[in-house]
Amino acid sequence: MYGISQKLNSKIIWQALLLMSVIFMVFMVPATAATIEENSESIANLETALTVMWLIIAGAIVFLMHAGFSLVEIGLTRTKNTANILMKNFMTICLGVVVYWAVGWGIMYGADYAGLIGIDQFFLQGADNAVWNSWWFQMVFAATGATIVSGAMAERTDFKAYLIYTVLMVALIYPVYGHWVWSGAGILTSGFIVDAIGVAHHDFAGSGVVHSIGGYAALAGVLVVGPRIGKFKNGKALAIPGHSLPLAFLGTLILAFGWVGFNGGSTLDANDPFVSLVIANTFLAGASGCIAVMFITWMKTGKPDPSLTANGLLAGLVAITAPCGSVSNWGAVIIGLIGGIIVYAGVMFNENVLKLDDPVGAIAVHGYTGSWGLLAVGLFALGTGEGSILEGAAYTAETAGLLYGGGVQLLLIQIVAVILSIVWAFGISLIIFKALDLTIGLRVSEEHEITGLDVVEHGISAYPEFMILKE
Repeated sequence: MYGISQKLNSKIIWQALLLMSVIFMVFMVPATAATIEENSESIANLETALTVMWLIIAGAIVFLMHAGFSLVEIGLTRTKNTANILMKNFMTICLGVVVYWAVGWGIMYGADYAGLIGIDQFFLQGADNAVWNSWWFQMVFAATGATIVSGAMAERTDFKAYLIYTVLMVALIYPVYGHWVWSGAGILTSGFIVDAIGVAHHDFAGSGVVHSIGGYAALAGVLVVGPRIGKFKNGKALAIPGHSLPLAFLGTLILAFGWVGFNGGSTLDANDPFVSLVIANTFLAGASGCIAVMFITWMKTGKPDPSLTANGLLAGLVAITAPCGSVSNWGAVIIGLIGGIIVYAGVMFNENVLKLDDPVGAIAVHGYTGSWGLLAVGLFALGTGEGSILEGAAYTAETAGLLYGGGVQLLLIQIVAVILSIVWAFGISLIIFKALDLTIGLRVSEEHEITGLDVVEHGISAYPEFMILKE
């Protein structure tokens, strides 16, 4: 009897298990499938939210760079012009916000016309959350070009003239070239130039779009406005020391921090697996440029020069801005070292040969090394082929550079971009500065320059305890 009872109990247990399995299959599996679907949607929403927040945070970090530019400029110039420089940088970003909203974004990212210019989305008409988010990140880049010009022309430029130029930089000069490179429909990424060469131009975060445009615009401005009183004597460049090396160094470090957002944010995706490589390459290049200039000045003069060394850090960062997502760590180090050499040679060339007065070295830092950064893509890009550490990367040069077996095509399109950036930024800026000089006047009077622009332009001194009060 016990054996029969045990068999019956076992049969009942198995029947119960089978019944529960059927119930689970009928009722629970659809619910599980729905949960998987819901989870997938939740993960996708989370990835989108992370990207939105990444661009907001990265944009905020880049926004802080304007504080860095301000400190570098006031640190490397004299006390009597401090308030003027602060006002110029302050108004650069405030004008930049409004002008890029009204005009700049539409020209840069609006519907393409002939590969040259965008023609809609002015005042962000028709914008949604995605456009507003992208506008914010791109806007903080747009005003940077004018800030570069501000430093190069410091201590002798009329405030009104500078404001007019800033509007034109953000509304026209920057976004037109930006359309050529970053809109996806411009002449450097599609159309007959790309078809003829066989590969699209690559400028990851703006060695050309931001830095070269600002640097060569600054070159035009410095040529028109002329050197500060006392900068040259009998054809020889004389030092006009800035009033605060601590402020200049603090500004440089803030700018370096800003490159986390500048380059890191340019992945445009918080989930990009290569963002850490971008950051690593960025700071390897910056440090290498700094080290290079320190040793160069040490060997040339017997003492390491602080302000030039600081510019070496910035030069390395500018140079790696275009190739940071396309090269190896070793490539980044070499690019930064060469960037340091270029900035030192560029500063010396500007002062001793061209007789240019650029108080902060902006032309060499942003213009010359920006061009080097574009060329470096064509030399050091790894490509995304099988076996490359960048296999599957979304925001990198589409083919390998010359030194990695990719042929000359990528280098050729980068050379074309360098030429176009110089011709466009320098040419249009030269016309604008000449027009301003002939109308409202680009340069302040000799008397006002000697007195200082703080008192003349703004009726105040940034350091009132140092003012000599007259009866």
